[in-house]
Amino acid sequence: MDFTTAVRTCLTQKYATFQGRASRPEYWWFILAVVIGSFVALLLGPLSILFTLAVLCPALAVGFRRLQDTGRPGWWIVFPAGLGLINSLIAPDMPDDAAIAAGQFPSTGSVLLSGLIGIVGLVVSLVFLWWLTRPSDPETNQYGPPPASVSD
Repeated sequence: MDFTTAVRTCLTQKYATFQGRASRPEYWWFILAVVIGSFVALLLGPLSILFTLAVLCPALAVGFRRLQDTGRPGWWIVFPAGLGLINSLIAPDMPDDAAIAAGQFPSTGSVLLSGLIGIVGLVVSLVFLWWLTRPSDPETNQYGPPPASVSD
């Protein structure tokens, strides 16, 4: 599967398809397109939010299918993002200059908890990166037959 085929497949044919399997080329070509699109949209300002919302569903769907292709439950794809969201909600605010001058700093407990969740998130992300780079299961698994383009 080439770059354009992967992008076309993820954006048109399987935009919100969470069933089945996705080959390594389909996943990684689409992720490359999302990264490139994000940089371009970031340069255009407010369009970056629209771009992110437009590719969120297909990015989750292809990650879901890619995990299923390696024999793992697809819904696990939400763990890294969930840890990041939790950490962003509980992370202490950085004090401004006036707070620093007054000696007001975040509590040590909240800083340590946020750091611990950040470390766990990093480890989980590395495990997921490892899983997403594994070869396809060559046989039919519980999520369906191998993708048509299993040349990985």
